[in-house]
Amino acid sequence: MTNLVPVGRALLSVSDKTGLLDLAKALAAQGVELISTGGTASALRTAGLAVRDVAEVTGFPEMMDGRVKTLHPMVHGGLLALRDDDEHLVAMAAHGIEPIDLLVVNLYPFEAAVARGASYDDCIENIDIGGPAMIRAAAKNHRFVNVVTDIADYAPLLAEMKANDGATSLAFRQKLALTAYSRTAAYDAAVSGWMAGALKEPAPRRRAFAGQLASTLRYGENPHQKAAFYTDGTWRAGVATARQLQGKELSYNNINDTDAAFELVAEFDPAEGPACVIVKHANPCGVARGATLAEAYERAFDCDRTSAFGGIIALNQPLDGPTAEKICEIFTEVVIAPGADAAAREVFSAKKNLRLLTTMGLPDPMAKGLMFKQVAGGFLVQDRDSGHVDALDLKVVTQRKPTEAELADLLFAWTVAKHVKSNAIIYARDGATVGVGAGQMSRVDSTRIAARKAQDMAQALGLAQPLTVGSVVASDAFFPFADGLLAAAEAGAVAVIQPGGSMRDAEVIAAADAAGLAMVFTDQRHFRH
Repeated sequence: MTNLVPVGRALLSVSDKTGLLDLAKALAAQGVELISTGGTASALRTAGLAVRDVAEVTGFPEMMDGRVKTLHPMVHGGLLALRDDDEHLVAMAAHGIEPIDLLVVNLYPFEAAVARGASYDDCIENIDIGGPAMIRAAAKNHRFVNVVTDIADYAPLLAEMKANDGATSLAFRQKLALTAYSRTAAYDAAVSGWMAGALKEPAPRRRAFAGQLASTLRYGENPHQKAAFYTDGTWRAGVATARQLQGKELSYNNINDTDAAFELVAEFDPAEGPACVIVKHANPCGVARGATLAEAYERAFDCDRTSAFGGIIALNQPLDGPTAEKICEIFTEVVIAPGADAAAREVFSAKKNLRLLTTMGLPDPMAKGLMFKQVAGGFLVQDRDSGHVDALDLKVVTQRKPTEAELADLLFAWTVAKHVKSNAIIYARDGATVGVGAGQMSRVDSTRIAARKAQDMAQALGLAQPLTVGSVVASDAFFPFADGLLAAAEAGAVAVIQPGGSMRDAEVIAAADAAGLAMVFTDQRHFRH
């Protein structure tokens, strides 16, 4: 198979002109003939470079507002011709087709148009046709042709040519082809995904997702698993768009847990006061509001101090010095917040391994979006769980109504339950979790485990009784039997929030009445598997 191939002619056609002139000047300095289109050609001429218009090569002018310019045999023949095939060479000679050794294309900014909320017609106009066609042609013929679709590959291309006297190796061209096909695949995925949304089609016949490499990771969930982190091109405040101010690189588990923590803390409006979330293994082990961030952290920490060790902390307000000092009293993997003041950064600077991430705000917990999960032979796609209830949505089903204070805690506990693995049980009191039961096969087991953890913390804190006494409890799905509810009552819970909808609702309601509990139904479930 052909290895070194010299670069003699290059076709440059880019929407994003970052780095274009430096690339073109370097190519021209190595004797490469430049061909270009429209605005790219104009930019090159303005810089004093000699360039041939594609219209001169094809013999046809650009037409239809630039929609038709490179879709021509003189271009695609130059890209697709096999240089070691006699019939191809004869055809090229007969039709005056000259080879193109390098294609540099970045596509119309379709993703940017969607991101800025452009109209349907504007998005359609930003769908590139000629660019992907050329990219795919050049990538297919990578035995002879270089195709560059990413500005990040300009410098490696020039370095490769310099190392090989103006030629490139097959291995290098193969890597470029891989990047090229990945780019067109991602572009088509963006277009099809946008169109499904524009047409309000929840289940298109084919669904595609794509990402861009953000970082390679040391390993995945376990050291024997390879892993990488990709961004999907959308902007949402969180771990993918955060700025890391200090600490070693994030691991696979760090990223997963940090995302879980920040998505939960975003449920608490910073205008309504500070909130803190502590996550361990993707489940919150402590969530609390407070008069200050430091108080919110301390109250979240007191829910389960054992699990908080080595956890992830998310805050809904910028980190301050006093809170940073409290956090530094134990080992913490990651802290993420919408900002950090100078005092906090100074405190954390002594903890070199502690990762501090800051964001440009909080994600909107009610924003629409898609989530997908791989299964054997396919993947599942669903809407992001943006479900929300307020006091007006609740239905009181027991003889006793919850007090105003209980109602506030019920809504707090329900918000937390949305982010806990099923079966989820949350005990809360005075705006803080006091017991969390997560991921059990039985709802009654989750109820009892959460209560037992509260008992352990009461002993550790020197309390006369666990904080579940006088608390409220949230269940992410209905109680199928009264046993789970009764276990919560035994732990001291006085009010319950749950979806309702069980065949035995009447039995559960009767048990709540007998125990003197207040109970409300949400008519909304929050399974999280």
